[in-house]
Amino acid sequence: MTDARQTPTAAPQGIPPRPPAGEEGRFFGFREIDPTEKAPLVQGVFGSVAGKYDLMNDLMSMGIHRLWKDAFVDLVRPREGEALLDVAGGTGDIAFRLKKRAPGANVTVCDLTLSMVRVGRDRGIDDGVLTGIDWTVGNAEDLPFPSRSMDAYTIAFGLRNVTRIDKALAEARRVLKPGGRFFCLEFSHVVIPVVREIYDSYSFHLLPRLGGMVAGDRSSYQYLVESIRRFPEQQALCARIEAAGFTGAKARNLSGGIACIHSGWRV
Repeated sequence: MTDARQTPTAAPQGIPPRPPAGEEGRFFGFREIDPTEKAPLVQGVFGSVAGKYDLMNDLMSMGIHRLWKDAFVDLVRPREGEALLDVAGGTGDIAFRLKKRAPGANVTVCDLTLSMVRVGRDRGIDDGVLTGIDWTVGNAEDLPFPSRSMDAYTIAFGLRNVTRIDKALAEARRVLKPGGRFFCLEFSHVVIPVVREIYDSYSFHLLPRLGGMVAGDRSSYQYLVESIRRFPEQQALCARIEAAGFTGAKARNLSGGIACIHSGWRV
């Protein structure tokens, strides 16, 4: 298996193009790999940074990720008594927000990496959130939940890390009830050229250094920067959401497209 923490890739002169739909699994950042390697490599990244993940989110985004997540949950509009599934829910940022908005909802967090789930569960204990959130280890491409069992599905900053995006979207549809809601918050394609240039310079040159200094893992944050550039652009992802069986797919840009909320309805 390829070592996820090899010498970081230098920032490219020209950012490589996004891979064709369905071929994201052949790449780990800018490196070409065997698709069977991707999930273990992703586990290695998040296992390495779990303890500093929340702190790094604040430092990398200067706290703006909190506003993005608030806007995300505003669109979800969780309701009392609903069954809500947060995939790639990691340390619980979305789950805790959902629970605060709808204390009577049943929230389930599912994440590929055990250490991330442990950090989230411990955060809940520290904050006195002892019931109403279930913590599960599982793969977005093969969810351990019955079909038609969830009212809403959320995934925040996780879809770009799965091996097969279309398989993950199909699983989202499978576990949602008819009329269920799908929401994805993810880094996306910056639509303002001058902002894109500043963002590229910042992310390629400063974020890996910050990851090295704070989390002690420069290469994992190099991967995270590169994985963003491999992720489908807004309208391309909308098309794939609808191809998976959702209707009314929409994209709402945040901060000029640095992040984007995609949504759709299960039919």
